[in-house]
Amino acid sequence: MVAGYLDILRARHAVRLLVGTLVGRLPNATAAIAIVLFVRAEGGSYSLAGALAAVYGVANAVGQPVLGRLVDLHGQPRVQLPAAVLSALAMGVFAFSGTGQVAVAYLAVGAAGLFTPPLEGGLRALWPSVLRKEDQVHTAYAMDAVAQEVMFTVGPLLVTVCVSLWSPQVALLVLNVVGVLGALSVVVSPPSRAWRSAPRQAHWLGALRSAGLLALLGAFLFIGMALGSITVASVPYADDHGGDAVYGWLMAALGLGALIGGAVYGARQWTGDPARRLRLLVALLAVCYLPLTLTPGVVAMVLLTVVAGVFLAPCIACAFVLVDLHAPRGTVTEAFSWLVTTFTVGASVGTGLAGPVVEHGGAQWGFAVPAAAGGVSLLVLLCTGGVLTVPARAAVVAASSENDPNRAVEPRFSSGHQA
Repeated sequence: MVAGYLDILRARHAVRLLVGTLVGRLPNATAAIAIVLFVRAEGGSYSLAGALAAVYGVANAVGQPVLGRLVDLHGQPRVQLPAAVLSALAMGVFAFSGTGQVAVAYLAVGAAGLFTPPLEGGLRALWPSVLRKEDQVHTAYAMDAVAQEVMFTVGPLLVTVCVSLWSPQVALLVLNVVGVLGALSVVVSPPSRAWRSAPRQAHWLGALRSAGLLALLGAFLFIGMALGSITVASVPYADDHGGDAVYGWLMAALGLGALIGGAVYGARQWTGDPARRLRLLVALLAVCYLPLTLTPGVVAMVLLTVVAGVFLAPCIACAFVLVDLHAPRGTVTEAFSWLVTTFTVGASVGTGLAGPVVEHGGAQWGFAVPAAAGGVSLLVLLCTGGVLTVPARAAVVAASSENDPNRAVEPRFSSGHQA
């Protein structure tokens, strides 16, 4: 298992790109909690804090595919770094102006979310040119999914450390400065400077003209809903079984399950149609959410939550492969950014949906929401199986690469090339 990941990390520039991307995404990963803590420190209400965090999330969802398209058109350095600087400056305005002028706060937070650089999609576009072999790229996608879980676990801890050492204002400023440095580390690297998107056909829909990509986005909207709803459903359960500490254990268990699942999934070289594999993974994800509705004691519930998280990272890693296969030529960064946006929107919808369900039915019905959302996601994949099936040429390339471990990745798989 470890050998496959070590091979990836030994590749030239791989560690720099992975670490730089994770560091560059820290402001995005910590924005919600940092905004809430800052607003409360300023004397603002929870309603204002939640509204500002929501504005950031919506603006981020809008900005990712737009900036992703600009990256495909103009390259990574010309878009990623200016976007990171603008986002950090906007968050700086928010940190210094506070909540005294609410309109300014909304505009600043919205701009910070809108200009968040699409580093996540950019890294996935770079992996093929850095690793060259398809099986290694698939492993890198899995490692990427695992690294995300680490970032979303460590990020909030960094916020609390900064707040305890200094203040919420300093936490906002420090994390955004660090984010710019992470983006800078990526865009000045040789792979990022050399990468160019493949020639693209001009079309106003961009990546969204792919029926396969649309089907995938539809499925991942509901996977996002499942993840968002489970975070809300865990609150009343924790209130009845020990409070905030139990909630923390449940969220940590969900992340641990994803880490385990992603690590195991990425350690194996997978063959066959990734669309069929994704259907199986989503089915297992939905089934593993069902036992949570039993709401047993804390120890059993933590264990069930670990199991519930196991198939999330494999689903995401498999989706990365399908995005690369179905993205129209020259739109790979935009396509990956659409996946991020759809997942984020789905999580927000799931959070909003689970609230009234929990209020009227308690934690047990709340945990039924992620299971139902997972089932709908599977239904979407089953109904769109025809358009999600791997294109014939891509399947030939995949088979050739799997039969010859020394074969370099074909241009269609890489979705980009070295200049």
